[in-house]
Amino acid sequence: MATIVTGGTGFVASNIVRELASSGHEVVSIDIKDPDDMVRRYLEPGASNVTWVTADILDADALARAVDGRDVTKIVHAAVYTAIRDDIEHDDSRRIVDINVAGTANMLDLARKIGVQRLLYVSSNSVYEGNDFANLLREDMAVQPRRLYGISKYASELFARRYGELHGFETVSVRLASPYGPMERVTGHRVVMSMTHHWTGQAVRGETIDAVQGGPWDFTFVLDTAAGIRTVLDAPELPHDVYNLAKGVPIMTNDMVAAIREAHPSVTVNESPDNSAPMLSSSTRGRVADTSRLTDDLGFTASHDMAAGLQAYIDWRQEYGYMV
Repeated sequence: MATIVTGGTGFVASNIVRELASSGHEVVSIDIKDPDDMVRRYLEPGASNVTWVTADILDADALARAVDGRDVTKIVHAAVYTAIRDDIEHDDSRRIVDINVAGTANMLDLARKIGVQRLLYVSSNSVYEGNDFANLLREDMAVQPRRLYGISKYASELFARRYGELHGFETVSVRLASPYGPMERVTGHRVVMSMTHHWTGQAVRGETIDAVQGGPWDFTFVLDTAAGIRTVLDAPELPHDVYNLAKGVPIMTNDMVAAIREAHPSVTVNESPDNSAPMLSSSTRGRVADTSRLTDDLGFTASHDMAAGLQAYIDWRQEYGYMV
């Protein structure tokens, strides 16, 4: 029995592949790109359980060939165009819709044809865009995302739910909150980097970090994200079909400064930068998730605090020579 992971060479999905393969899943990674040396090195602990398939999720025939002869029982659909900046949304509007909506439709149709047991859709807290962020974000809130990225994620949740109802397989959507950590890097489908990417890069390069005041953010260490995905995917029963997956702890700039100083004591931080310093990751500011549903239903809680996560991120950068 095999588990498909789409987008398996990407940031979050490569961590999902690593988590699943190391836990005994036979993983078939479907991605438009071949895995490069960094991906293969990162996945080495579970490499014997991973099959790499190069295929475009927009090509239904290629997807059919990818699963031909395989006993696929589960799918994690994580492939996405992370286009959360206004200029990218403007310039690549159709590409966002194609990859994030038509690609999801193709994976759902594939799930129908091969008769999977469960499909997990990797969604985002971008669906909450436009909500009142004064309170924790709950899965039962009404959502009305305004940007194409958030719209495409919520639409895919709804498509997944209805496809499962119509065709007799279980679906669940998991809304991620600001993942950070190993394997976050610029790719053709991930061009907007997190504040933690910038700060850890500056730390390992010995540069001064301009700590513009802001927040709160709900940063979640990506290996916790991957572990949460595995927990939902493998749960014997799922009381709900939507889960927030986050640390669920509001992080302000001062918290980030304290955490990165603990993780990398030699770092230099300018805590009073002038107004020209950029405010990074502002698109996710204010979105802090209520994680009680995942904890109550399945007993999962993200384990890394900010300092531990940044330490692991910096260690990975130094080990892999990733200084960007």
